[in-house]
Amino acid sequence: MKMISMLTIGAMIAASGAAAAAGETAEPSAKHTVTVVGAPLVMRLNGDEFRIAFGIDGKGCMPRGCSGSILYRVRWIAPDGTSRSDARRVAYNISPNSGRTIAVDRQYLDTAEGAHTTEVLDVRVDRITCRDDVPTSGT
Repeated sequence: MKMISMLTIGAMIAASGAAAAAGETAEPSAKHTVTVVGAPLVMRLNGDEFRIAFGIDGKGCMPRGCSGSILYRVRWIAPDGTSRSDARRVAYNISPNSGRTIAVDRQYLDTAEGAHTTEVLDVRVDRITCRDDVPTSGT
């Protein structure tokens, strides 16, 4: 599993472009097509805390933008051999006229409350949802 610092995510997403390896796409019933660009990035913050980042190509959402969520599964193992698989959901928003974004989720993966170091085996995208609405900020 690739470990990358948070500072390099933005540069990697910007450089990935449309030619990057495509991942899962939004549900067929969605008006727009949203794609996960490349493999999810897994960043270790300490022994059992991780950030998992997804690059999202949403050029089909332009110019209005869109929002949705990514349902994914992370498999991990503890030093004692205990293996688990957790399903998680992370939300994303693609701003009007941007065509891409990242979604980052926080994970604590442990059986002993930080007493040892866990390893992420893999991260798999199960489903992506996409809606026309983009939540507005209070600015």
